[in-house]
Amino acid sequence: MENRLAKAKDLLRREGLDGLLVQSPANRRYLSGFTGTAGSLLITEGESIILTDFRYTRQAKEQCALFTATEYKSDVWEALSGLLKEHSIKRMGFEDGFITYRQYLDMKKRLEGADTVPVGESLNLLRMVKDDSEMRLMRKAAEISEKALEYAMPLIRPGTTEREISKALVSYMIQAGCSGPAFEFIVASGWRSAMPHGVASDKEIEYGDFVTIDFGGKYQGYCSDMTRTFVVGRCSPKQKEVYDTVLTAQLTAIERLRAGITGREADEAARSSIEKAGYGRCFGHGLGHGVGLKIHEAPALSPRGDIVLKPGMAVTVEPGVYIEGFGGVRIEDLVIVKENGVENLNSMGKELIVL
Repeated sequence: MENRLAKAKDLLRREGLDGLLVQSPANRRYLSGFTGTAGSLLITEGESIILTDFRYTRQAKEQCALFTATEYKSDVWEALSGLLKEHSIKRMGFEDGFITYRQYLDMKKRLEGADTVPVGESLNLLRMVKDDSEMRLMRKAAEISEKALEYAMPLIRPGTTEREISKALVSYMIQAGCSGPAFEFIVASGWRSAMPHGVASDKEIEYGDFVTIDFGGKYQGYCSDMTRTFVVGRCSPKQKEVYDTVLTAQLTAIERLRAGITGREADEAARSSIEKAGYGRCFGHGLGHGVGLKIHEAPALSPRGDIVLKPGMAVTVEPGVYIEGFGGVRIEDLVIVKENGVENLNSMGKELIVL
């Protein structure tokens, strides 16, 4: 936690700030360890303070060893106003991508006299490179996900609804130690598998369907994310062709991934493979995204992915081909970037399985 706090103080110096206000749940937890739902961090060069109400005061003291826990009696802006004066904070950074416009106006009014400076994505980007403790939790989350899918696979048969499969996955993951799903699961069968974000519905699985399952859990705050696509009953030559196209693209991208390339270059490896197979127009989303305390975070692996990848970044690799009226395939692994390659957190095979 000390290294994380040091990164926040480096940001203070780079931006010429006297203080930094952190209120988003992910950044708050990342920098302090606090898991409550109400709390604000105020970080200066010499002080680290967590402001919360009476419900979380004890929790803040127990979880935030590097912070001074301060309980506010009325509202957080009144307490912050006093702290800004006490610590002579004239320029305070805030998370402009998190607070609403109404909250911004309230902040400006209540903190009159302080120059509030938006820090944009700068604070979020501190979370991109995972430390050893974060990687350990993400490995566990991925392990539980794979076991959950193995548990649910016998249900992938004609007559079962997509929602029943989703419920089985959630139930297993919670019993295995996850706090809950990392996002609303995608279970899309038949024609619905052509919908990249086709969340589980009451549609029944039919003989000959593609079934795409995109899911993940949260383990001690950290997310997993994986996708596998199956065929039920029998596989047509066209289905095999589409599946092999996506698998080749995914393996090509994983082979290309390493520290030093950009997210755009990783995306291009998969995209060019799919284009060569004649399905370029059927791959309409980016190759992947960062994962951590949030299911979608930096860096992006996409045509707009300008960030250079570094060791310790956790990203998904999930190309797909989606054909209206026919179906679609997506295959996704969660990997950690290394100097000369990646560590794949998913060990489950990717050969086409006909159930």
